Amino acid sequence: MTILLGLLPSFLMVILGGVIRNRLSVNAWQGLDRLNFEILFPALIFTAASSRPIAVADIVHIGPAVWAILLAGLCLGYGARRFGPKNFTDFAGAWQTAWRFNTALGFVAVETLSVKPVGILAVAVGMAIPMANLFAVTALSRGAGGFRHTMVKIGTNPFLLASVCGVLVGLSGLKIPGPIMAPLEMLSRAAIPVALISVGATMNWGALARLNAFSGIIVATKLIFLPALTISTCLALGIDPAISATLVLFSALPTASAAHVLAAGFGADRELAATLVAQTTLLAAVTLPVWITLAQLTFFG
Repeated sequence: MTILLGLLPSFLMVILGGVIRNRLSVNAWQGLDRLNFEILFPALIFTAASSRPIAVADIVHIGPAVWAILLAGLCLGYGARRFGPKNFTDFAGAWQTAWRFNTALGFVAVETLSVKPVGILAVAVGMAIPMANLFAVTALSRGAGGFRHTMVKIGTNPFLLASVCGVLVGLSGLKIPGPIMAPLEMLSRAAIPVALISVGATMNWGALARLNAFSGIIVATKLIFLPALTISTCLALGIDPAISATLVLFSALPTASAAHVLAAGFGADRELAATLVAQTTLLAAVTLPVWITLAQLTFFG
């Protein structure tokens, strides 16, 4: 109940976005998304990653672990291929939602854990962003042109740059002067509420009625199979409790809210990807508290 209450304000923010969606134009919501993508969330990722010293051991343990989670999502999600669109590009636009993740909700959810491993999550996000995008772009680029140009876009991705810089600062042990960090922290505090409201404003609230065999496999992969696989693997390998809880939370997150934007950029079915974003986000209101509770009880008692 404590975890559910901790997540409730975030889901209420999503609902608020749905209520006020018509108060702003489509262009205005797109502008807010762009602001979050270019400035607010990079500030959040950087401050979270650079706020505490990062041991090389953290990189060694967390990096391969999050990459394995992403790869598992890719492989399990491919099981929906025979139920999906015949056109591979359209399929790839939907397939990517099986491993991509909602960074905003991750930073909200991690605060509900008793240990609050925000720094560990920042490292996980920093390691996962480039690989998740690489997988998605590789799938969407099959049979399409412009791969080199897209790889350049990944290399200049603000999320990637912020996470790499933040991890490097954390590894170095350097402390950034307060006058420089203060504006970054102010920007970071705005990232999550803006993102949650925008998700609610652009979400297809009738998406659950469109669940079928194809979307069901993708959604189950993201919200059930991946966290179940992660928690059992962490127990079997005896991984550090704080890292284990963070990995379970990471694996249980709904898909990235902007997945449909990348799909549209490659000419894939934008509506199909947007529907999967809505389905995983709405159902995560039920599944995410369950997985966080299990992680809390399993690793912290």
